[in-house]
Amino acid sequence: MAINLKGRHFLTLRDFSPQEIQYLLDLSASLKSKKRAGIRGKALEGKNIALLFEKPSTRTRCAFTAACVDEGGHAEYLGKNDIQLGHKE
Repeated sequence: MAINLKGRHFLTLRDFSPQEIQYLLDLSASLKSKKRAGIRGKALEGKNIALLFEKPSTRTRCAFTAACVDEGGHAEYLGKNDIQLGHKE
């Protein structure tokens, strides 16, 4: 059975089946193994990723930035002072 998580958000484990959780754990182990072996991913190649966070979090921001770069993407952090959420620009 193929696991499709497109469009889903990871907010709580209760939103996922045991099979989906196992898939995520296997995927993370595979990505970590490839990174250690120096194999760069291409899942985000040529993509620009905007990082928007409700609250400031240095560790989360750095982790997401590193993950984007590891998969070939370009991450751009946009803080609350950089964007006009809720306002017309």
